[in-house]
Amino acid sequence: MKSIFFIIVLVSSLVSMAIAIPGTATFYQQYTPSACYGSTPEGVMIAAASDPLWDGGAICGKMFTVKCTGATNVVPHPCYDGKTVTVKIVDHCPGCGGTLDLSKEAFESIANPIAGVIKIEYW
Repeated sequence: MKSIFFIIVLVSSLVSMAIAIPGTATFYQQYTPSACYGSTPEGVMIAAASDPLWDGGAICGKMFTVKCTGATNVVPHPCYDGKTVTVKIVDHCPGCGGTLDLSKEAFESIANPIAGVIKIEYW
């Protein structure tokens, strides 16, 4: 029975790693108004989608788990090892420098905000 449980856990972790999408993340600090919810606050564990993800707003409300995977600049080791954050897409970030523009609170829960931009995986 223990070996079956172990196999299920192992397969589950491999599936989640296989579907992770690489990208970059930046952060922002003004959360309303947002393109998806106007002046309605949606909390602080939120993100804005870049142009390639936006899809005319179809991504609004989608939840992503995000993990920092490395530096994009001279700040060494910005990631907090193994930490992930789940964010809700509430806004559009046209022309922003990352795949996801995380709230400052979401960003600093997985990485040192001094980095400004980090490599991520999200699913």
